[in-house]
Amino acid sequence: MSGVLSSTTKTPVQLAALIVGAVFLLIGILGFIPGITTNYGQMQFAGHESGAMLLGLFQVSILHNIVHLVFGVAGVLLARTWAGARGFLLIGGIIYLVLWLYGLFVPHGGGANFVPFNTADNWLHLVLGVVMIALGAMGTRARLQHRLDAH
Repeated sequence: MSGVLSSTTKTPVQLAALIVGAVFLLIGILGFIPGITTNYGQMQFAGHESGAMLLGLFQVSILHNIVHLVFGVAGVLLARTWAGARGFLLIGGIIYLVLWLYGLFVPHGGGANFVPFNTADNWLHLVLGVVMIALGAMGTRARLQHRLDAH
């Protein structure tokens, strides 16, 4: 019986990846809902010209919403294993830190701002990057401690 429970019990890093993935899925869906996304009629496929704002704060486009959906699916699927969940959180966190840096150096109104993003998005990317890396690292530390305790 305990073997059955242990095979279905998720580790903390798997739960974190599952939750992060589910949140990304939710955000991706909400980005396509008028009212939750203000200026919905101004949404463009990509680029800084998109006037749509998720929750009236975060600049989004169709591409931006699709990226959230894909990231969410990846998180949910990769949460099935400890290694997948850890990889999703660490690599995803690095990606978000790179996006934060990109947002710092690329002018918001410039053509290179193809995602699109604004100042609120930049701060969110920083927080997401740090939190995801911390969750992945804490999961690694907990697993190593568990292995040490078992010996």
